Amino acid sequence: MLRPSSLFKEEMMKRLGLDHGYQPLPKSREHLLKYQPKLEELPSRTMQDSFTSAIIPLSTNLLLQDRYVTYLGNVRMGRLLEDMDMFAAWSCHKHVVIPNLPANVPLPYTFVTILVDRIDFTDTLASGTADIRLSGHVSWVGTSSMEVVVWLEQMQNGSYQKLTRALFLMAARNATNTGAAPVNPIKPGNEEEQLILDGGMARKKQRQLLGAQSIFKVEPNDPEQTIMYELFKRTTPNDTMELNKRILPPNCRWMSHSYQMSTIPSFPEHRNHHNRVFGGFLMRCALEISWAAAVLYCRTRPKLDRIADISFEKPVSVDSFIKMTAYVVYTELNYLQIMTVAEVLDPHSGNQVTTNTFYYTFSASHTVTEVLPRSYHETMWYIQGRRKFKYSMGIEPHYE
Repeated sequence: MLRPSSLFKEEMMKRLGLDHGYQPLPKSREHLLKYQPKLEELPSRTMQDSFTSAIIPLSTNLLLQDRYVTYLGNVRMGRLLEDMDMFAAWSCHKHVVIPNLPANVPLPYTFVTILVDRIDFTDTLASGTADIRLSGHVSWVGTSSMEVVVWLEQMQNGSYQKLTRALFLMAARNATNTGAAPVNPIKPGNEEEQLILDGGMARKKQRQLLGAQSIFKVEPNDPEQTIMYELFKRTTPNDTMELNKRILPPNCRWMSHSYQMSTIPSFPEHRNHHNRVFGGFLMRCALEISWAAAVLYCRTRPKLDRIADISFEKPVSVDSFIKMTAYVVYTELNYLQIMTVAEVLDPHSGNQVTTNTFYYTFSASHTVTEVLPRSYHETMWYIQGRRKFKYSMGIEPHYE
């Protein structure tokens, strides 16, 4: 039996009119642009219309077990993120309906992942040998964007236990991925769906507000300025005025010594339907290097508690070299916040372009060594990591 993501991929290829086999220059879809509908031509849809559920049969499929299991018998969360991303794309396909599209014409759309917003994990320890159920549906739409809620459950002791829930923000693009495409509006089927829809609008407004308050766009606020000064005092000797002289307090580590890096060549097997690197593959690689950084930093196997958010800033071509660097940017008690940056390397020019940023919160069974910034640039990352941590823990308002 194939993975559900493979089955969804097969069905989406049929709907998009794509052929099997890798082609460096895929066939043109420009002829499909004339079939793109106007917004007023699209009928309303309910959340139930896009609802889907699928089983990952880990209890019976030994080949799948080998792909999903860790050496301790738990499940690889990176594999599940891959499935969730594909699942979110399939939910978009189920939501979009074009009444006037001729029966023999492929869907004149392209769906891409914009971001993944706050993934929370329960205390249920996921096994690598028990069935996992994916479920989800489109929960909010804009003119050309869709929010998809996806959750995972695993069969344990005769009933399904919740593992995680994620929100994917997807963009609908035209057939050639050169412009936005309209999507069907949502008509709530009941009061519960109305509440979900209202929540989607509230999250959109929050994302816009937080984006405007990014630490990389505006200066830190007053409490953060105080934190920065305290960091300066803690790491600067008081017996000398020597420039760039820094001291590391006891039981601390410099941020510049607290990272792990890997360079990954991408291949056509990692592509999506449009000859770009599949977002789920990037999420899996980023999570696994982040987990390695967390293990090596705290010298124990930490638990993945939350993913604050994942942004997809630029597409990645299938001939890319992808550098993944996972930095420990903030610690508090037994928690560590990791920021992982994905960059595409140009082997000819040596240029690097950041394509993705990922934020993870891990927890250890003991208090972890405190990480401290050494430069102003690292201090900005420290403040950013602190914001992401507080947001993911629900302690303070989040500033992106």
